[in-house]
Amino acid sequence: MGWLKQSDTQGSSWTVSELTAYIRELFDIDFRLREVEIQGEISNFSRARSGHLYFTLKDEGAQLKCVMWRSAADRLRFDPGDGDAVVARGRIGVYEASGVYQLYADGMEPAGRGNLALEFERLKAQLDSEGLFDPDHKQPIPALPQKIGIVTSADAAALQDI
Repeated sequence: MGWLKQSDTQGSSWTVSELTAYIRELFDIDFRLREVEIQGEISNFSRARSGHLYFTLKDEGAQLKCVMWRSAADRLRFDPGDGDAVVARGRIGVYEASGVYQLYADGMEPAGRGNLALEFERLKAQLDSEGLFDPDHKQPIPALPQKIGIVTSADAAALQDI
């Protein structure tokens, strides 16, 4: 491994690229990150035209970006999607272009429905039992609304845009 040295032209500071490359090298040499199994719930699932899968694994406390190349995705024995609980296998690495660490998955097995999806389904069933999805309670959307609302933080640019 070519240990990265701080840029001579920058004194003691590094460029973003130098620091990110150094962090990537640290991830690459850590044997514990070369073969990991991660259990979580899939969210933000997408299948690119190339056949690659992009998704996030979540639990109640954290989330991890993941990518699965087409060669691995073609070997899956199930069709993954948002809300699925899974165990994904692969290596943890750094995608330097965005400075993000992620799981490069080479395998994945289903582990049932995720807790977040089950909670969403429970809430939906509760609201349905209260009649909140009943078509008789719905009002038509007007062609030209008389009032609009915005939900944003006090210092967001959206507030000044309106």
